[in-house]
Amino acid sequence: MNKNNYALIMAGGVGSRFWPVSRTDFPKQFIDFFGVGKTLIQSTYERFLKICPPENIFVVTNEIYTSIVKEQLPNLNENQILAEPIMRNTAPCISYGSMKIASLNPDATIVVAPSDHTITNQDAFIAAIEQSLKAASENDCLITLGIKPSRPDTGYGYIQYVENTLKTDNQIHKVKIFTEKPNIDLAKSFIQSGDFLWNAGIFIWSANSINKAFSKHLPEMHEIFLQGNPMYNTESEKEFISDAYQQCTNISIDFGIMEKADNVYVLPADFGWSDLGTWASIYDIAEHDYVGNAVIPAQHVMMFNSSNCMVNVPKNKLVILQGLHDYIVVESNNTLMICPRTEEQTIKQVVADVKAKFGTKYI
Repeated sequence: MNKNNYALIMAGGVGSRFWPVSRTDFPKQFIDFFGVGKTLIQSTYERFLKICPPENIFVVTNEIYTSIVKEQLPNLNENQILAEPIMRNTAPCISYGSMKIASLNPDATIVVAPSDHTITNQDAFIAAIEQSLKAASENDCLITLGIKPSRPDTGYGYIQYVENTLKTDNQIHKVKIFTEKPNIDLAKSFIQSGDFLWNAGIFIWSANSINKAFSKHLPEMHEIFLQGNPMYNTESEKEFISDAYQQCTNISIDFGIMEKADNVYVLPADFGWSDLGTWASIYDIAEHDYVGNAVIPAQHVMMFNSSNCMVNVPKNKLVILQGLHDYIVVESNNTLMICPRTEEQTIKQVVADVKAKFGTKYI
């Protein structure tokens, strides 16, 4: 295992699309959605143990979640948990993490990944990451993983690539353009063209390359975190970061760096990836019974004349459903939500309405 390989796991999201199971005080990355005995962040951490030494895995999260991270990942020490004082999107947390890691090891090569995605083909994932880490250590480049699309999906961003490849790896292509979530007609044209991939939001680069990119494309943010070099990995780090985040703009790594840099490459990959953005994506991955119901957990749920439903309820609750077809049924903390699977976008509005009427108590 290469001692220069590092992982930065991003675990700061609130996961409001999975309300009421995922809430602000306990978001989706800390939940076992599939009843397998591991939460999403635990599964992510275990994947990277096969790529990086355990001391080289860092988690960046909102400071209100640090106690949950410690509980779910007890092998992390304090220095491996990067606590953000406020939410500022992905660019600040990546700049912070990259600077901190570079101060420990200037030769570091880093993979940055969300904590709440699922991977069904672990071996293919590890192979893609290791291939990208090797390429990033040999070239001044910023690599992202692109998922070979299986359908025209409007829920993902897309990456278009060209034939040009890295000199040291002809499977890693130059990125032509990033495209935000398209409408269905545009998504269909992307699939037909054959040179578009889903944007997985997984990045690989050397600490030197990403810090140079910040210096060029987000110089003010780069300067903010550069000032922390004497304080990273010391008792002064927390106080410095508290002040630094107040100065940072709210911007994503895609918009701030990846869409601007001219040394961005993509590795087309296929390892059973899902970003678990909706209950529908949970339904797609979960096991189904013979009439299409996905029930998690299944011990105390009885279904009569019901089909193609997504049911997620606590283990100790007895639930009986009859005559329900193509619905999402979710219960948590005595809050029940039922909506048609075809109208899942209304969940966002439901959350907003609950927040407006009852405040943040139930969100």
